[in-house]
Amino acid sequence: MVRSIDILQSYRQFADQQFTVVDLETTGGKPNSSRAIEIAVIHASLAKGIIAEYSDLINPQTLVPSQITRLTGISQKMVDGGVPSEQLWFDYLPHLSQGVFTAHNLNFDYGFIQMEYRRLGINYQRPSNAKLCTVQFSRLLLPHLKSRSLPNLVQHFNFPVGKSHRAAADTRACWLLLEKLFEQLAIESQELLLERIGQEWLDLTAAAAILGLNPDAAQLILEAERVNHRFSQRRFVVVYQRCSVEALAEQLRS
Repeated sequence: MVRSIDILQSYRQFADQQFTVVDLETTGGKPNSSRAIEIAVIHASLAKGIIAEYSDLINPQTLVPSQITRLTGISQKMVDGGVPSEQLWFDYLPHLSQGVFTAHNLNFDYGFIQMEYRRLGINYQRPSNAKLCTVQFSRLLLPHLKSRSLPNLVQHFNFPVGKSHRAAADTRACWLLLEKLFEQLAIESQELLLERIGQEWLDLTAAAAILGLNPDAAQLILEAERVNHRFSQRRFVVVYQRCSVEALAEQLRS
């Protein structure tokens, strides 16, 4: 069972590590059928700030859809003049193999990078304790915000970065957000932090894991106990509030 206090401690353990903040711009949303066309990487730590920054356009010898150009401002001509894909990924491998891999919506960027390396016959893997998603982190510590999209967070915090949907600007925004979240982690009381984390909405599988039950049994008891729940339009499933699930778990154990 992963309790709120365990989640809080897991994030605190990252605080003294170096981060490798990554953002990609791509030709689409699926790694199997789309390609990365821009990358930015920041190496940084909370103690030292930004240590190094890298950014390049990538030429994967593929067409850039017009909707991607409208969204990012990256044209076919810009990509055609970028670093050849094979060369870039070999050059960036040392940068991407150190520190805590950090991204806003980590699975997107990490999945694309894995696929790019797979095309080169390289198995790119980072251990689970060396990855951090700022979307998930911000959902836990900023539950009062309606949206944790990076452009909306940039606007909310007034981060001094360039146009969204360019890798360098988004990587800088992700780093500033990470600093902000760790600052909150440092200055807020544990009681308040646990209250924030307790507002997280969990799907049935996650709720069942906290209860120590299989999903079918968990659903029966969650419904019987009328645990706080709602229907998530984003996930298209019923979700349950963490604090209520954890309270029920304590009740079942007593």
